[in-house]
Amino acid sequence: MNTKFFTNQDQNTLINKIEGIFQHKQIHFFDALVGYFRASGYFRIREFVKKSDQIRVLVGINIDNLIHEASSQGLLFDSNAERAQEEFFLEIKKSIQEAEYDKDVENGMIQLISDIITGKVKIRAHPKQNIHAKIYIFREKEKHDHGYGSVITGSSNLTDAGLSRNFEFNVELRENSDIEFATETFDKLWEESVPVAEEYIEKLQKDTYLNDTYTPYEVYLKFLIEYFGKSIEFDPNSITDLPKGFKRLSYQIDAVNDGFAKMMKHSGFLLADVVGLGKTIVAIIIAKKYFYTNGFPTYRSRTLIIVPPALKDNWSETVDKFRLDNVKIVTNGSLHKVTDPAKYDLIIVDEAHKFRTDTATMYNDLQKICKTPTKRILPNGTVVQKKIMLVSATPLNNRPEDIANLVYLFQDSKNSTLETGNLQNFFRVQIDAYRKLKNEKDIKVVQAGVKKIYERIRTKVIEPLIVRRTRTDLLVHKQYAEDLMNQGIKFPKVKEPKKIFYQLEPHLELLYDKTIFVLSNETQGLTYNRYRAIGFLKQPKKSKYKQADMISGQLARIMKTLLVKRIDSSFFAFKQSLERFLLATKAMVTMFENGKIYIAPNLPVSDMINEGKEEELLNLIIEKSIDDPTIEICEPDDFEYNFLPGLKNDYELLINLNDDWKKIIEDPKLDVFVDYLKNKLLSKTINPQSKLVVFSESKETTDYLFRELKRKVNYRILSVDSGSRKEKMPSIRQNFDANLSKAEQKDDFDIVISTEVLAEGINLHRSNVIVNYDTPWNSTRLMQRIGRVNRIGSTAEEVFVFNFYPTAKVNNDIELEKKAIMKLQAFHAALGEDSQIYSPDEETESFGLFDKQMEEETDEKLTYLMMIRDFKEKNPALFKQIKNMPLRARVGRKNAILKNGTICFIKDEKRDAFIYIKPNNEVDELTFLETVRQFEAFLNEKGIPLHNQHHEQVQKAIKVFADKAEDEKAKDKKVDVTQGPNEKSAIAYLDALLHLPFINDKESKLIIIAKEAIRKGRFQNLQRDINKLHKAVKKTPLNPVLILERIVGILNSYPLKQEEDEIYQELQIVKPRIYNPEIIITESFS
Repeated sequence: MNTKFFTNQDQNTLINKIEGIFQHKQIHFFDALVGYFRASGYFRIREFVKKSDQIRVLVGINIDNLIHEASSQGLLFDSNAERAQEEFFLEIKKSIQEAEYDKDVENGMIQLISDIITGKVKIRAHPKQNIHAKIYIFREKEKHDHGYGSVITGSSNLTDAGLSRNFEFNVELRENSDIEFATETFDKLWEESVPVAEEYIEKLQKDTYLNDTYTPYEVYLKFLIEYFGKSIEFDPNSITDLPKGFKRLSYQIDAVNDGFAKMMKHSGFLLADVVGLGKTIVAIIIAKKYFYTNGFPTYRSRTLIIVPPALKDNWSETVDKFRLDNVKIVTNGSLHKVTDPAKYDLIIVDEAHKFRTDTATMYNDLQKICKTPTKRILPNGTVVQKKIMLVSATPLNNRPEDIANLVYLFQDSKNSTLETGNLQNFFRVQIDAYRKLKNEKDIKVVQAGVKKIYERIRTKVIEPLIVRRTRTDLLVHKQYAEDLMNQGIKFPKVKEPKKIFYQLEPHLELLYDKTIFVLSNETQGLTYNRYRAIGFLKQPKKSKYKQADMISGQLARIMKTLLVKRIDSSFFAFKQSLERFLLATKAMVTMFENGKIYIAPNLPVSDMINEGKEEELLNLIIEKSIDDPTIEICEPDDFEYNFLPGLKNDYELLINLNDDWKKIIEDPKLDVFVDYLKNKLLSKTINPQSKLVVFSESKETTDYLFRELKRKVNYRILSVDSGSRKEKMPSIRQNFDANLSKAEQKDDFDIVISTEVLAEGINLHRSNVIVNYDTPWNSTRLMQRIGRVNRIGSTAEEVFVFNFYPTAKVNNDIELEKKAIMKLQAFHAALGEDSQIYSPDEETESFGLFDKQMEEETDEKLTYLMMIRDFKEKNPALFKQIKNMPLRARVGRKNAILKNGTICFIKDEKRDAFIYIKPNNEVDELTFLETVRQFEAFLNEKGIPLHNQHHEQVQKAIKVFADKAEDEKAKDKKVDVTQGPNEKSAIAYLDALLHLPFINDKESKLIIIAKEAIRKGRFQNLQRDINKLHKAVKKTPLNPVLILERIVGILNSYPLKQEEDEIYQELQIVKPRIYNPEIIITESFS
C-alpha cells in the first residue's frame, strides 16, 4: 500500500527515513521540535545530520511540575528562563545516565556536548508551555518547486526508542506549503524559547558518568556510600524518651534503625546481638517506633510478645518502663490461647531458636499467628502485613533447616521477598549437601564443606535479615567504644574455659568405661527394647501406631542419650535413672511372663506392674481405652520373635550394672567440687563479689548438690528448678542481678545452683564465675549459660568458666588429660555426630554456623561502615560532594592480578551484586568484602584510562545480572514443577475435591486459596495435615460429604479465609516483576 504514514515496522522506521532524506537531498537546515530529547537519540542521527550547516533543536519542558511546585507554595506560575534551562539540564542529564552502556553511544553523547559548545547544534528550551508536538523539518539551502525538503510529524520523540524500537505513528509531508507552515511555526516558538547556557552544557559531562576525572579514592568512597546508604546517617537522638536508668548506646541505636528498616522491607528480621547486649531493650524500642509509624494516632497498633515462662516478668517490667501501649505477653507454651491473631500488628518472639522445628505443634501455632493478616486496611484496600521480630542470641543452630524454619515464620518458602525467591529450593540444596557431609570421615573435608554451605546461607538469606553485634564489634570500633567508655560500661573478658578433672580410682574407672560400653555398643550393649515395643508389633496391631518404627527408634535414642548424659551429670542422677530403667524393663518382662502386655503411653504401667497392681491397671485400661486410642492389650505372639530375647538381655545387663553401681558410695566429682569451692571458685582473686553460678541439666543433680553442699561447706546456697523458679525469682534478682539499684540488692546467698531454667534471659552478672557441673552439649547452651554473667552492667574484669571432665587416676598431667580426652571421645560416639563438647583443645570449628570463636568474632563489614561514618564526620563537605557523584562512576586502575578485568557493582530493588568479569570473559560473583578489598584506595592514587574491553565487560555483567534475575523469576513461576511429594499429593487431593458435585462456591474458593498457599510455601504443616487426613481416609473410608467437611475444617484452622480476596485477586491477575538493574560503580584494571 502506498501511504505517507509509517510506524517503525518492517524497517520503515524514522531513523531510516531520516537517513534516506539526507542521502537524496542536500539538506542545509535541520530543525527538530520534540517533547523529549535524549543524548543517545542524537547519537543515532548524527552521522546524517552532521552534513547540515544549521541544526536547531527545540525542546518542550514539562511545565506541569513547575506549575504544581508554584501552586504548592501559593504562587502563580510565571515562565522563568533560568528554570527552563535547569529543567532541560536535568532532563538531558537523566537521559545520559539512563543511556545504553556502550562505547559508541558514549562517544555520540560526548560529541553532542561538543557540537553544542562549538555552535554546530543550537539547542533551546521553551519555558511557557508543554510541547507535545514532534516535528522534524528538513530543508535545502535554496527554496525551489521541485521538492526542496520534507516535514515528518507524528508521535516519535528524538530518542533511541522513538527512532526505531517503539511502535509510532508518523507521516512525511513534502508539499512546500507544509514545509513553510512548519518552519514558520518552529521559528515563532524558537523566538519564544531560551537558549541553554553554556555552563549547563559543560556540566553535562562533569555531572554525569561521562566524567573521566574521578580518582580511585573518590570511587571507593562512593562505593561505600551507595552500599551502606541510610545506615551511614547516625542520629543519636533517634531514640528518645528513654526511661530513667537506661543509657542511650550508639550500637543499640544502630540496631534499632537497621532492624526497623529490615522489618519494614521483609516483614520480619532476626535480632541476634550476642547474649548480654540488651536485645530486649532494642526490641521494645523498635516496637515503640512501629507503634508510632503504623497509622498512629488514627490507628493504634497492638503488639504480641511471646516469651519463655522464666522471662515473662522481665519483659513485663521492661514494657512498663518504656510505656509501650497495647501489648499482650504470652508464654511460648500458651500459643493455642491466642484466639484472635488478626488483632496484632507486631509479633516479638524471644528465644526464637526454640521454634526451629517445623513439625512441632508449637511451631505450627506460631506460624499461623505470624501469617494471619492484620486488621489494618489502607485506603487503597491493601491489608497491612504483620511484622515479625525474632529475638535470639543463637538463632543459627546446627542444621540448615533450623535457619530455614525460623525464616519461614515471616517469609513464604517459595515466594520470598529476598533475592532468592524460592527459599525451599535453595535450602533443599544446602540440606542435602549438609547430610552428605555427615557421612564424610575426613574432618578437613567436613569443615571446608560446612563453611561453603553456611557462607551461601549467610550471603543469600541471613545477611538481609539479621542484626547482630558481638562484644568485639563494640570494643574495636571507636564510635561504639568511646560511647561505652563515656557511659561507664565495660565488658569482662571471657577467659578460656578451665578444666576440673575428677579422677576415678581403678575399680571406678573400670565400671565407668564398662557402663559407657553397655549403654552405647550396638552389638553387645543394650537394645532399649523396653522403649521399642510398638516397633516390634506384628500387623495388624502395628498399623494402629503411625510411624511405629520411627517413633520406637526415637524413644530408644532418647533413653540412651538420657543415660549417657546422666552419668556425666552425677553418679547420683545416673543411679536414679538406671534404677527406673531397670524397673520399667522388669515390668515389661513380667507382662510377657503373665501373657498380657499393656501398651498405654499415658498410664503408669511400669509402676503399677512393679507394685503388683495388675488388676487395678486392667480396670484402668478398660476405663481409659474408650477415649484413648493409643491403649492396646497384647499377647506375646503379637510381637516379632526377636523382641523378647533383646528385652531379657537388657534386663540381665541392667541388673548387673545396677548391682555394681549400688556398691559405689564414693563421689570423686563432688569431692573435687567441694575442694574447688573452698579454695578457688569463690576466691576474691578471681571472684570479686564471691558469687557463684552452677548449672546442671538434671534436677536430680541440682537437688543432690544442694543437699550435699549444705553438709560440706558453709556457703549460703540457693537451688532453682522449673518448679521453684517463680517463687525464688525475687531472691535470684536481689542477690545476682547487677542491674538492680544498690538499694534493691541483697546479699543473702553466695551460690545459685540451677537447671537450664536460668540459662536464658536472666541477669546473674553480680557473679563472674560459672561452673558447668555437667557438660554443655552444644554451642547454644554454652553461649546462653555464659551470657548470664557476661552482660551489660558486669563489674568484673574477667569471666571464668569451669567444666568438669572425668579421667583416670594417673601420675602426671599429660596422662591425666589424655585419659580425659579419650572419655570425651567415648561420649561423642555415644551421643552421635550432632553433639558438641567444647574444651580448649578441640577443633574450634563446630559442625554448625556459630562456634565459640564466632561468638566474639568481628563484623568486618561494620569496620567499613564506621570508616565512612568517620569520614563524613571529619569531611562533611567532601562527603556531600562524593555522595552527589553520579551513579555509573568509573575509574581505571593498575592491578597486575586483575589485569584486563572489570568489577561492577550492580543492583536492583531486590539485590546487590558484585560481578567480576575476567579477561577471558569468565564471570565470578564476589561478596561485598571481596569487592571492597579490591576497591580500597589511598587519597593520592591516580586513575588511568579504561582499557578497551571495559564497556564490553560491563555489558556482560549487566547481562549476567539480568539473566539471574530472570532465572529467579522463572523459578518463582515454576514452583509447581519443583514441589515435593507432600505438596503434590495435597494439591492433587484438593483438586479431586473440587470435582465433587455437591461442593459450593464458598468451599471451592477456599480450596483454591489453600492450593495457592501450598504453592507459595506459606505454611509448613498445611499439606501435612491434608495428607494425614487422606491417609486416614484410605484406611477407614468416609462419606465424601464428611471428607469435604473435614478438609474445610483443616483449611479454616489456617489463616486463609481472612486474606481470600487478596489471594483470589492474585490468581486472576498475575503481576510480572519488573527488574531495573542499575550500574552503581565500575572499576577496570590494567
